[in-house]
Amino acid sequence: MVIRYLPRSSSVRTAALAAAALVLLSTPATAAAEEPTPPKPGPVYSSNLLDRPGVQVRPDAGAPAVPSDVSALSWLVADARSGEVLAAHNAHRQLPPASTLKSLFALTALPHLDAVARHRVTESELSEVGDGSSLVGVEAGRSYTVADLWRGVFLSSGNDAVHVLAKLNGGWQQTVRQMRAKASALGAHDTHVVSPDGYDAAGQVSSAYDLAVFGRAGLADPQFAQYCSTSFAKFPHGNWSYPIQNTNRLLTGADGVTRYPGLLGIKNGYTSHAGNTLISAAQRGDRTLVVSVMNPQESGGYRVYEETRALLDWGFKAAGHVRPVGSLMSESEKRGTAQGPAHAAEPAAHTIGSDGPAWTTMLFFAAASAALVVGTTLGVRRRRTARARRFSEGP
Repeated sequence: MVIRYLPRSSSVRTAALAAAALVLLSTPATAAAEEPTPPKPGPVYSSNLLDRPGVQVRPDAGAPAVPSDVSALSWLVADARSGEVLAAHNAHRQLPPASTLKSLFALTALPHLDAVARHRVTESELSEVGDGSSLVGVEAGRSYTVADLWRGVFLSSGNDAVHVLAKLNGGWQQTVRQMRAKASALGAHDTHVVSPDGYDAAGQVSSAYDLAVFGRAGLADPQFAQYCSTSFAKFPHGNWSYPIQNTNRLLTGADGVTRYPGLLGIKNGYTSHAGNTLISAAQRGDRTLVVSVMNPQESGGYRVYEETRALLDWGFKAAGHVRPVGSLMSESEKRGTAQGPAHAAEPAAHTIGSDGPAWTTMLFFAAASAALVVGTTLGVRRRRTARARRFSEGP
C-alpha cells in the first residue's frame, strides 16, 4: 500500500495549538496606543568560542569546575529552552555519529508519515540493510503500523525499521537529501548524511554541536519526545508481539548503569568506527539540559553514560553561574525569537499514545522475556538481532 503524506497527526496539531495558546496567555498585553517594545538584546558571547579547540566555558564566581575526567573527543552542554551553550569541548569537530544520526532521520521523516497507517513489508525494503546492523526484527510479509516502526527505531535502533520508513518517505536517496536540507535549516552545518540509519559510511560525519541541535529540536516535537523517552514497549502491537527495551541505559537502568533522574531520553549509538555516541536530555525543576557526547577515549563500553551523567550534573549546578559560550539556535530561529517568545523552542509534553503505565510495561517485558527463551519463532528473531553485536548500541 502507499502511505499518504500528512502535515501532522491531529494529536500533534492539538498539542501545537495548545502550546501556542499558552504562549499567548503568558505574554503581557500591550495597550493599542503604545509602540511595540523592542526585543531585549540577547546574551553577549562570541560564537567563535565554539570554533576553538579544547574546553570552552565562561565561569562566574562560584561556578563549579567542568569535570576533568571527561575523555570524549567532543562534547557539549546546553540549555534546551534558550539554546545557550554552557560549555563545550571541540564542539564543531566532525566525527562519525553512529545511530545518533537517527535523531535527524526522525526529525526529517516523522512529519511526513501517518503514525496509524499500516504497511506490509517487502523483501526489497530489507535487502539493503547493512551487515552487522542493529535490528528490531522487522520481517518481510508482515504488516506493521508506522508507529510500530518508529518504536523499533527509537528503542532498538533498528536499521531494518529505518529502511522501511525511508522507503515510505520517498526512498533512501530522497531521505538523504531531505536530511541534508533539514540539518542545514537547523544550522547544523557540520553534518553530512550518507546513510540515514547511521551505519558507517565514507564521509558521514556530524559534531557534538549538531547532535545537540538535533536533540533540542526533537524535544520540541511531541511525537519525537514520546518515542525517545519510552523505556519498554511491545513490538509490534498485536497478538504476536514481543518486548523491546530502549538501548539507552541512562533511561532504563540496564546492565548496571544507574538511571539518571529526570532523563527525557533521546538517542545513543555505537559502531566500531564511531565508538560510543549519545545525545541526552534531562529535566530538573524548570530547567532542561541537552548534552551530546562523542567517542569517549577511556575504556569501558558504558563510559559514554558516565561521562554524560557527569556533564548533566555539572550543567544543573553551573546554570546561572556561567555565561554562554554560544547558541544552538539557527539564524532563522534567532530572527523569530526577536519577534516574540512564541518562536522560542520549548520541550514538548508527551501527547501521543504511550504503552501504558511503566509498571505494566515492565511486567509484560519480564513475562514475555521468559517466553522468548523457549519460543522458537522469537528465538530466531533474537539470533538475527545478535548478528548486530559489532554495530549494536554499545557493547
